[in-house]
Amino acid sequence: MAIEINKNLFRKIEQLVGNQSDAAILSLLGDEHHADIAEILDELDLDEATYIIKLLDSEKTSDVLMDLDEDTRERVLKNLSAKEIAEEIGELDTDDAADIIGELSEARQERVISEIEDDEHKADIQELLTYDEDSAGGLMAKELVKVNENWTLTRCVKEMRAQAEEVTRVHSIYVVNDDEQLIGRLSLKDLLIAPPKGNITKIYIPKVDSVNVHEEAEEVAKIMQKYDLEAIPVVDDNMILLGRITIDDIVDLMKEEAEEDYLLAAGVSQDVEADDSIWDLTKARLPWLVLGLFGGLGSVFIMEGYEEIMSDDRYRHLFFFTPLIAAMAGNVGVQSSAIIVQGLANDIVKGSLFSRLLKEIGLSLINGFILGILVIIFGFITNMGINFSLTIAISMMSVIIVAALIGTFVPIILDKRGIDPAIATGPFITTSNDIFGIFLFFYIAKIMLGF
Repeated sequence: MAIEINKNLFRKIEQLVGNQSDAAILSLLGDEHHADIAEILDELDLDEATYIIKLLDSEKTSDVLMDLDEDTRERVLKNLSAKEIAEEIGELDTDDAADIIGELSEARQERVISEIEDDEHKADIQELLTYDEDSAGGLMAKELVKVNENWTLTRCVKEMRAQAEEVTRVHSIYVVNDDEQLIGRLSLKDLLIAPPKGNITKIYIPKVDSVNVHEEAEEVAKIMQKYDLEAIPVVDDNMILLGRITIDDIVDLMKEEAEEDYLLAAGVSQDVEADDSIWDLTKARLPWLVLGLFGGLGSVFIMEGYEEIMSDDRYRHLFFFTPLIAAMAGNVGVQSSAIIVQGLANDIVKGSLFSRLLKEIGLSLINGFILGILVIIFGFITNMGINFSLTIAISMMSVIIVAALIGTFVPIILDKRGIDPAIATGPFITTSNDIFGIFLFFYIAKIMLGF
């Protein structure tokens, strides 16, 4: 049963660490899941967390390190020697080990790698560090089970047993030829029911999905999602089997992408958290706030161009409707861009840009017409002139159409140029639609009311 993580537990652990009661700490945490221990260490101060990390056995602490918050892990690693880090990552799969080493400075990376005793493990980690972290090579692990097409089933089982000792989970058995090229996969069921004196060539499945080592990580995620794969092999340009990517790595990737897109949509340009420094938070937020400031100033200049109507009792009430127009423009723009960004992320935005824009125009006309009718009804109830009501309604419909087109067009163009379209769901869209909305509002009002 998992321990209950609460303030009393933290105080108890702090007291045990302060008294250096190693046996009691091990008794309390030794059998707990590494995720629970990581959650506890995230709440302790640096010295206490480091003390516990050094106290637990390497197999446990290696998993704990992977589950720690990135900032906590960075601080803990600074308190560990190169040899201690090497001992911890020696228990990890190569992909996780490479992730941890990749967070260190180049000089410290070399020192840690030099302390790794397993030469094969060391070579695999060094290979993984050469790949872009946002590629299939940056996601893959070297641990896998593979068999040669020319092996007998008896040898195949023997070799699989030896290889499986280094693999946490055996998702698939891959078949290679004498040149180490991936040529298929092996079904465990077929292996079990086949005669022991048979040969791999007679039972392996030649069809196997794979990805190139330089494939973008997001594309790998889409492939695994589309074909519902738990693991996928990674090959080079010559189809030589290099490693595999498992579903847990894809889940982590999708979580990171979702968090990044959420921050971008909220107008935060960097990966920050609530407990980061004021300077880091300022750098992440200020650029978009500056954009919003200039957008607001642009709206002010537009409204100043129609300053004369403020002195005219017939038209000055138009200014009271500018928040409504700006709000509708921003809301519609964010709705449209959010749907398009989601579609781009799921790879379901198909067809030409022109057909997509026509669809948005049709949708905007329907929404704008319904909202315009509501505005006219509101004007009738409040004894607002029919010309005035129609001006507000038509202006709002026009603003909705333009906002929807901007919310659709901008994310698609950004995506085509290799820029994260999530940028278009935040202050960027809201600010631009505010400016266009206010401009259209007064321009249409000028035409219809003749001021």
